[in-house]
Amino acid sequence: MSSSTTVALVLFIVTYVLIFSLEKARPYIALASAAIFVVLGITGLLPGFEYGIGAAVSEIDWNVLMMIAGTMGTVQLFIDSRMPNLMSDILISKVGSVKWMIVALSLFAGIISAFVDNVATVLMIAPVAMAICKKLDISPVPVIICISISSNLQGAATLVGDTTSILLAKAAELDFMDFFFYKGKPGMFWVTEAGAIVSALIIVYMFRKETDQIHDIVTTKVEDKVPTVLLCLTIFSLIAVSFIPYKDAAAEGQFYKPDWTNGALCLLYFIIGLVRECIKKKSAEPVKTALGQIDYYTLLLLAGLFIVIGGIKRAGVIDLLANGIFKLCGGTTRSALFITFTVIVWMSVLISAFIDNIPYVATMLPVVSSLAAGFAVSGDAAVAGNSATLLYFGLLVGATLGGNLTPVGASANITGIGILRKDGYSVKPADFMKYSVPFTLSAVITGYLLLWLIWM
Repeated sequence: MSSSTTVALVLFIVTYVLIFSLEKARPYIALASAAIFVVLGITGLLPGFEYGIGAAVSEIDWNVLMMIAGTMGTVQLFIDSRMPNLMSDILISKVGSVKWMIVALSLFAGIISAFVDNVATVLMIAPVAMAICKKLDISPVPVIICISISSNLQGAATLVGDTTSILLAKAAELDFMDFFFYKGKPGMFWVTEAGAIVSALIIVYMFRKETDQIHDIVTTKVEDKVPTVLLCLTIFSLIAVSFIPYKDAAAEGQFYKPDWTNGALCLLYFIIGLVRECIKKKSAEPVKTALGQIDYYTLLLLAGLFIVIGGIKRAGVIDLLANGIFKLCGGTTRSALFITFTVIVWMSVLISAFIDNIPYVATMLPVVSSLAAGFAVSGDAAVAGNSATLLYFGLLVGATLGGNLTPVGASANITGIGILRKDGYSVKPADFMKYSVPFTLSAVITGYLLLWLIWM
């Protein structure tokens, strides 16, 4: 191992230890580490390591950041319109008992979160569930927990469902429709939905004794449907442009879309909604409100991590990690791929149960890419052709679903528990895991088995 690789690896480990230890300071730690990498690259203190400001800025995926910011903004307008409340009311009016109310709200949260940020989904659905539970005089704790873990599960279903999906789509060069069907086979959407169905059956079993009937649900009135239209247009536009290739995938002379297309679309619809709000209210106050709702914490954290990961990649750390796993799993055979796939999935489940899955996925994507490159030379055509897809999707299943195991494994879980805490309900880890462990394991095992059967 060269001196530059050693220093970069140590700096990377220190960065992540601090990120995991100091939650509120995570963006600043990532940006400070990024600055150190750039300084080391400019000054030549590390032999053979070059990493200037221009190279560092080019590592930031601006398309991803624009997608996240634009979608968050449009979702906030959607929440403010109260349309999610209306949708929940209609859904609940169709069910008869508390058991089916919990199942329906969980599935509804999952469907919404396939297209909307997981935290935003919890913020939409949890207050409605809380109000219903108070009316029925039942504890909202298990209901909110199920909503939180369901929304986190479905974030892996589509390109816009979660930040981890957006990151993976960029790394694997996937577009919106590739999450539904890829290379003629079922994509992550169907794998995730299969996991959702199995986990829903687990919820039905866990709440089998909650047979109290629900009556007299008052329907929320929604007067402004434009934010709903804008959110739908965002999704449909992403679907439409998914049929246009990027430059790298386009044939000679074929029209291709710029790398920033998806991000620009997401921002466009947000800006349209924002301008409309300003005109309607004859004030610039909506701009201030909307800008305050954007998750700068995540944006700055990702920007810093993009630069850090670019630095360790140039220093040879990514290749070192990939080669270590590759040698551990034993070559390029089908059995070696199965071992590697298993390690990626279950390692991701365990790690994501305790740390935020965004920095973990951002780090592991280039490692998975290097691993896939090793299997690409396999004499087995199926291994060579499908290893990258299998490992990328395995990472997404493990990292996204694994966050459901513990209260701190995903932002959606933390948000749900925070809502309960504000209302005077304390949630112990054991109480949370009573529901989350069977839910998560059933969903992960389903996804794990399906991915291998589909792609190998």
